[in-house]
Amino acid sequence: MNTFAFPTGLCVFTLVIAAAAFDLRTRRIPNVLVLLGLIAAVPVQWTAHGGSAGVLQGLEGLATGIAVLLPFYLLRAFGAGDVKLMGALGALAGPSAVLLIALATFVVGGLWSLVVVVHRRQLRHASNSLFLMFAGLAQHKVQGATSEASLGRLPYGVAIALGTMSVMVLLH
Repeated sequence: MNTFAFPTGLCVFTLVIAAAAFDLRTRRIPNVLVLLGLIAAVPVQWTAHGGSAGVLQGLEGLATGIAVLLPFYLLRAFGAGDVKLMGALGALAGPSAVLLIALATFVVGGLWSLVVVVHRRQLRHASNSLFLMFAGLAQHKVQGATSEASLGRLPYGVAIALGTMSVMVLLH
């Protein structure tokens, strides 16, 4: 069975395109958009997997999507909107698909970040920031970078959208 067959694929595609557009324009992913994705997930999963089994599949996907990005949110690497968006994608697509989406998103986001760092000629600064972050983890300190030390923030909703569409194409 195609994970992204109609109506799932349409809902997922619409959600990530809208989230990317909002994130590019405002650097935020609105809660109402994520809520609409979660509301859509109930009938989508209900019909795709047959009643309560579909709802359970959606809840497992929601938990998986949140669990994948939550550690990065705690490190202040991602915003709460990114975590909630990945949860809504999980609710729509299911737990196994959201793991693939997260993996593709990490690849897209990592490459994008590397291009930005190299373009800005801040490779040494980025290396120092990563070292400090991992040193803090080793000492069990969860602190984000200060505004002076930050290299800037990417609209990660775009990376999530590109990662999602990559998985949709590969699984189709």
